[in-house]
Amino acid sequence: MGTLENKIAIITGAASGMGKAMALGYAREGAHVVIADLNLEGANAVAEEIKQAGGSASAKALNVANPEESKALVEDVVKEHGHLDILVNNAGIGLIKSVQETTPQEWDRIFNVNVKGLFFLTQAACEPMRKQRSGKIISMASIAGRRGEALVSAYCASKATVISITQSVAMAMAPYGVNVNAMAPGIVDTPYWKEVDKQFGEITGKAEGETFQDAAHGIPLGRTSVADDVVPLAIFLASAGSDYITGQTYNVEGGMVMS
Repeated sequence: MGTLENKIAIITGAASGMGKAMALGYAREGAHVVIADLNLEGANAVAEEIKQAGGSASAKALNVANPEESKALVEDVVKEHGHLDILVNNAGIGLIKSVQETTPQEWDRIFNVNVKGLFFLTQAACEPMRKQRSGKIISMASIAGRRGEALVSAYCASKATVISITQSVAMAMAPYGVNVNAMAPGIVDTPYWKEVDKQFGEITGKAEGETFQDAAHGIPLGRTSVADDVVPLAIFLASAGSDYITGQTYNVEGGMVMS
């Protein structure tokens, strides 16, 4: 029996990258995984992959920047399954822009997804979890939220805010037996980072892949991450093993941030 047997989990942004890796991992541990993504075709493909492997999954379209869609998603999942045990706030977007060139519209776009969207989906999930007096909420922060970066200031600010939200919601939900934690990945080999590498190259003049390769030199463990590197911790934070842990943000970045 898996550590997440009979649990119902929503994972946002799970059509690819770390979200997909966590979805596959949760399904292997016995959870029914709701793949929630703006890319419904990709979400359906991940759900089908899980089913083909003997797991249980479904796909839902979600624009996490729309709080009404988030509320409706949670209500639909609870209506269909009777409960919601795990929420993973994985959906997010980035922006490679200097401080001087970042526009108010770009700032709002980052915060609408990475902060506002995350907060109001968390708010929606808290309602059934509060009533059942149990639940696990896991948000994807980033080492970018631990330190500043010249070309990703809006993204860094959004991820620092995710860490703060994690602490505040953990305090609010502790009396109801709901654990709220976050993970802070580093440089991860995903489709998102390939786009980041491309944008950095356009600004700095570096060749394709050079930014990503350069990043590895600053990692004590000697390599960049792959999506599967976050899965063991994601499973632990969703399981009973983390019942006495809340309000924490765990670095998963090969030692880039020694704190």
